Amino acid sequence: MAIIVNIDVMLARRKMSSGELAAKVGITPANLSILKTGKARAIRFTTLEALCRALDCQPGDILEYRPDSYDE
Repeated sequence: MAIIVNIDVMLARRKMSSGELAAKVGITPANLSILKTGKARAIRFTTLEALCRALDCQPGDILEYRPDSYDE
């Protein structure tokens, strides 16, 4: 997949646990896990906003685009 989710990186930088982030954002730990592993097919802007607020970051710190090798 060409979209990389860097929630784990931001959690490490903020020294925050997944459970703490899930509670701050208002989503279940299971849904956060789906986001973290890149298995989510979509993300609501309200969820992205809550993640950015909780992690004190920009959307580009969480989501990254990397072209697949066959796209080049």
